[in-house]
Amino acid sequence: MVTNNSQHISQQFENELQEIRSRVLAMGGLVEQQVANAMDALMTGDAEMARAVIAFDDEVNALELSIDEECIQIIALRQPTAGDLRLVSGILKTITDLERIGDESVRIARMAINLSEKDRPKRNYRELQNLGTHVRGMLRDALDAFARFDVDMALRVAKEDRNVDAEYEGILRQLMTYMMEDSRAVTRVIDMMWSARALERIGDHAHNVCEHIIYLVEGKDVRHLSIEKAEKIIKGEPID
Repeated sequence: MVTNNSQHISQQFENELQEIRSRVLAMGGLVEQQVANAMDALMTGDAEMARAVIAFDDEVNALELSIDEECIQIIALRQPTAGDLRLVSGILKTITDLERIGDESVRIARMAINLSEKDRPKRNYRELQNLGTHVRGMLRDALDAFARFDVDMALRVAKEDRNVDAEYEGILRQLMTYMMEDSRAVTRVIDMMWSARALERIGDHAHNVCEHIIYLVEGKDVRHLSIEKAEKIIKGEPID
């Protein structure tokens, strides 16, 4: 009877962990849609869509708090060890980054409202659209890596952050040129800069999610390390 009861508790615990994983992915899907809608609002000048993104942030925040509370209860009641504890810890860190991606989407939405009231440039914010597509791809793949607990995919996504950073820096240089050429465009360019900064930060948070995946799967903390050193640690190779 004791063995059966132990097996029942173990299965119940596994079900709880699976449910939390599913809720994290659901939160990721909501945040991914927030980013997409914020970018659509920016590209089309749709202020109403932008306001909807801002209003929807409360739902994302509520979901983060709910998952956070579930994780705390599991730690208190189940006292998980080893891999299970890493999973719960990784989830807590992941939902923090997802919530912050939602915050960055709100910032883009606010800039979309500002820009909807200004004349649109000939390129129609194509620079921002390209960067937005890039970071949305990073986020999608990071969530996919989380769903699969795929360390190799997590590493590939993390590497993309360098390309996003380079693209962001290129946009800033281009926007500075616009501002120097036409002083009337200063306020519009500043809003574009803030939008680009928010997109770059979304890439950073997607990168963080990948680091959390590596930690919860491999048990190795690769934060603050270059991607090359992270790969060596995962493979068990010495680092300089």
